[in-house]
Amino acid sequence: MDERTLRTLEFAKIKEMLAERTATSLGKEVVESLTPATDFLEVQHRQAETTEAQRLYLGGHAIPLGGLHDIRAHVQRAVRGGMLEPGDLLDVADTAASSRRLKRFLEEQEDLPILTALSRMLGTFNHLEAEIRRAVDEHGEVRDDASPALAEIRRSMRTLQNRMKDRLESFVRGPAAKYLQDPIVTIRDNRFVVPVKIEYRAQVPGIVHDQSSSGSTLFIEPLAIVEMNNDLRELALKEREEVARILTRLSALVADEADALTDTLQAVAQIDFASAKGKLSLDLNCVEPELVREPLLEIRKGRHPLLKGNVVPIDVHIGLTFDTLVITGPNTGGKTVALKTMGLFVLMAQAGLHLPAGHGTRVGIFEQVFVDIGDEQSIEQSLSTFSGHMTNIIRILDALEGPALVLLDELGAGTDPTEGAALAMSILEHLHKRGAKTVATTHYSELKTYAYTRSRVENASVEFDVETLQPTFRLLIGVPGSSNAFEISRRLGLPPHIVDRARQFLTKEQERVEDLIQGIHATRAELEKERTEATRLRAEAQRMREEYERRYGDAKKKAAETVEKARAQAQQILSTARREAEAVISELKQALREQREAERMQAIHTARSRLAQARQAVQPAAEELRRRSGAVPRGLKPGDAVRIVSLDTNGYVLTEPDADGNLLVQAGIIKMTVSVNDLERVEEEQPAAKTGALGGMRTRGKGLAAAKAREVPTEVDLRGLLVDEALERVDKFLDDAMLAGLDQVRIIHGKGTGALRKAVTEALRRDRRVASYRLGGIGEGGDGVTVAKLRE
Repeated sequence: MDERTLRTLEFAKIKEMLAERTATSLGKEVVESLTPATDFLEVQHRQAETTEAQRLYLGGHAIPLGGLHDIRAHVQRAVRGGMLEPGDLLDVADTAASSRRLKRFLEEQEDLPILTALSRMLGTFNHLEAEIRRAVDEHGEVRDDASPALAEIRRSMRTLQNRMKDRLESFVRGPAAKYLQDPIVTIRDNRFVVPVKIEYRAQVPGIVHDQSSSGSTLFIEPLAIVEMNNDLRELALKEREEVARILTRLSALVADEADALTDTLQAVAQIDFASAKGKLSLDLNCVEPELVREPLLEIRKGRHPLLKGNVVPIDVHIGLTFDTLVITGPNTGGKTVALKTMGLFVLMAQAGLHLPAGHGTRVGIFEQVFVDIGDEQSIEQSLSTFSGHMTNIIRILDALEGPALVLLDELGAGTDPTEGAALAMSILEHLHKRGAKTVATTHYSELKTYAYTRSRVENASVEFDVETLQPTFRLLIGVPGSSNAFEISRRLGLPPHIVDRARQFLTKEQERVEDLIQGIHATRAELEKERTEATRLRAEAQRMREEYERRYGDAKKKAAETVEKARAQAQQILSTARREAEAVISELKQALREQREAERMQAIHTARSRLAQARQAVQPAAEELRRRSGAVPRGLKPGDAVRIVSLDTNGYVLTEPDADGNLLVQAGIIKMTVSVNDLERVEEEQPAAKTGALGGMRTRGKGLAAAKAREVPTEVDLRGLLVDEALERVDKFLDDAMLAGLDQVRIIHGKGTGALRKAVTEALRRDRRVASYRLGGIGEGGDGVTVAKLRE
């Protein structure tokens, strides 16, 4: 890109604004080397990079660039075998830590392909960072525990220093105190000394290290501590050697990571540069321009980035319907600012910077940008204004090659108006034929006519408010400018007859042209007013439409929410009904089980009553039989086979006899309390076969009762089972316990969350076979066991 163009358009000031927003010297170097690119893909990449950084800041995410240092010199010194100082190593560790944080931050972001790719270049140096932090503290000093040897040396130094201080303190407070200038201990040449009055030099033997500026005091190292000072100096030398060894080892670790550190610094520089571009875009309220391959420029609401205050935006384009634009109008109307804005926007866009403009701004790729703006005369070269401009234009024409943007201010000025206008038209024609996109400002009326009569050449003007005698700085494309000299002079107070006489000097053609231009401006102003009103009405209509769409959307959303709420309520009702139905079914099942249990218990009760009646009926005969059978059985215990004499029925003993001689006997499925006088022992082995069906039934009943009495345990373990499985096992266990004639059982359910214990307790509460239940006591398992007492 042409250096004169960059200087004239003040591209360096844009780079200064960019450099102010960098966080590292590395990023500043990238800014300093920034130039506009001419490759479309390169420009596209630069713009995308800026957009990613801008999007991060718009989202409230600041890129963490603190703690990064330019450690390239440190790395190079380490590579050459040099030893880094503790402060240098601390810079390396800080940079490694900051790089790690920056890498993690970028990897956590989404949809940032360019910055994410740069984050992959950032290295992680956990081992190097840890080694440096272990050896160097935050103040840049080597730690005592950097190595065992250094710790021992410094411990010895502190011990020796304390001994020396103690001895010197005794010295300055002893008899020699009267020889001292002050009772203090100080240091000269890294050795402990005391200030001695010069007249008492002979009374304090030792080595003189210094003398006061007045000459009245000598700083003497007493002979008593000379040897100790020598020892301290030796320890200091050892300390220096050990520190050097530690720093050399750490420097070698830095050298080992030299390539990775260099790549990291390059990535940091580019990320810092991208961050600065994103910040500048936000600060100037910029947008990413739409890039096109064709050499064209379309600016919408563009603002010159270097202007301060309330800047009037301009709309201008070239390369679409015309390739040459001639701008006319009064001085200080904004013609030159329009030229500079167009040129600077192209440079900024091709450098990858966003533009302070409105959406829809488009920029093509120009391989060359040339400008001739301002008074280019050179006093040293004795060139006039015209000569300075013409010399620069000749240079532009010689250098013109590919697609170029040429910006010419006051073309043809500084010479005879007729010849200057002719020369200006010839130059514009030549540039047009060479394919350049040209924008020229002028005061020549001939160029206005030229623009009207040539294809793809267009007029433009800067607007001037005759009422206020102030420029509006608006650029009007398609309308030639008017000098408004007569009207301005009249309003400024020039006598009307002079103005009228001036008009008479114009040719009829010139007067018609001027009147035509004035009419065009008036018509355009009226159209602009109507367009503004139409824009307002369109905005109002758009607002009303958006309001309608918003209300319609709200109503639709509310209707959807109502339907969803009704659906949720219906679902809740169904769920409630389902739960109630399941509860009813469960209650019915429970009632059915309880009914069956009641019927079974009623049958057992009836059978017991009938047995009791039968026993009373045959009691005398039984006693007669007992008198005939011999002695009452002794030592009965649970499980012994006996015969109930009064019933002529065999059974098994369930309990030992109590104090009254009564015990519990299981006969078939019946449990009964029998006196020991009504029992006699029988053999357990009975004949395998008996005649008749009744004999077979008795044999099976006795065998089942005996088996249950022997096999049924007095406890069941439910731990590890689901609630349904546990309740099923409890139900079966209670059946077996009842059949076996057990009066008390233990149910082990464990403590846990208490859910299984609660389910077991509820089942026992409803079970008619259970007379009572309680939690286990001390020695019975505590809360992890429930003890149930069964009904007889």
